[in-house]
Amino acid sequence: MNEILWYTSRATGIVSIVLLTYVVVAGVLIAGRRKPHAASPTITMALHRWIALGMVVFLLVHITTAIAETFVNINWISFIVPFTSGYSPFWVGRGTLAFDLLVVVVATSYLRHRIPERNWKLVHWLAYAFWPMAIIHGFALGTSQEWVLRLITLACGVVGLLAIAWRLNARHHDRERRDVILEQEWS
Repeated sequence: MNEILWYTSRATGIVSIVLLTYVVVAGVLIAGRRKPHAASPTITMALHRWIALGMVVFLLVHITTAIAETFVNINWISFIVPFTSGYSPFWVGRGTLAFDLLVVVVATSYLRHRIPERNWKLVHWLAYAFWPMAIIHGFALGTSQEWVLRLITLACGVVGLLAIAWRLNARHHDRERRDVILEQEWS
């Protein structure tokens, strides 16, 4: 049974990082757009949300199986409080911290209609912090004999960084107008 939990934890960890990378890349691609009028951005945003939800499910299974299996010592408090694990506290703690930030982003996304857009956007930018933490967590704790797992994690890092670099260099046709609007005082 313990071996099944071990493999399930690894598999759901890899699926989680792949899905998280997709969510980050999709978010980067749709960031800064106004409400979409065409079908393509609408589909992209729907996929962004639904795959994010699926990623959270896989992540919860990853966390649960990592705690439940007894090969390494990860306790339930490590699920929420970073750097408290009996096993590799620094690297597990990075994963915990990434999860904590993810919870904040998901919670504010569900409350988006109740909070100002500017505040939601500031919180949502935490994705740029928790995604690399998750990549580092996965790469550092990946089984060294399983080079495929590390390669997948590395590929996710490269794809995500390329998308972020594109976003930082991309200019919208109405960028000047957006900057003027952002500088205005909102009540």
